[in-house]
Amino acid sequence: MRALIQRVSHASVISDGVPTGKIERGFLVLLGVTENDTEQEVQLLTDKLLKLRIFPDEAGKTNCSLQDVGGSLLVISQFTLCADCRKGTRPSFSHAAKPEEANRLYELFLAKCREVIPHTDSGVFGAHMDVSLCNDGPFTIWLDTDDLKQPRNR
Repeated sequence: MRALIQRVSHASVISDGVPTGKIERGFLVLLGVTENDTEQEVQLLTDKLLKLRIFPDEAGKTNCSLQDVGGSLLVISQFTLCADCRKGTRPSFSHAAKPEEANRLYELFLAKCREVIPHTDSGVFGAHMDVSLCNDGPFTIWLDTDDLKQPRNR
């Protein structure tokens, strides 16, 4: 499971022409589900995301989590994060989860986020979406559960 997290001052999504999500201060999360992902990856990624301390404290240091600042989440399904671009010039998406399983895990991810962050909005799985955001910082983090499972080198 892969997530691109952007700290935003605001973000919104229009799915197939209909507004479906809007947040102020918080995280915009683009979420990709790979073919080998399970509930274990959902839990691992949710735990890491909700504990990320990338908001400034009173001293300006990045010591505060989303919950600490009363922030919101906007989660967008994005299978293109599963692209394999190692060969040729056209991305392969063969490692992305099948739509039914990807949607199930996406919905589980949303449910787990909403347990901690009540204002969690989303796009519509599989829809064409127009996403708008104002990246605060800019501050962007890449999380991959395959990487999170590996021991740290130092």
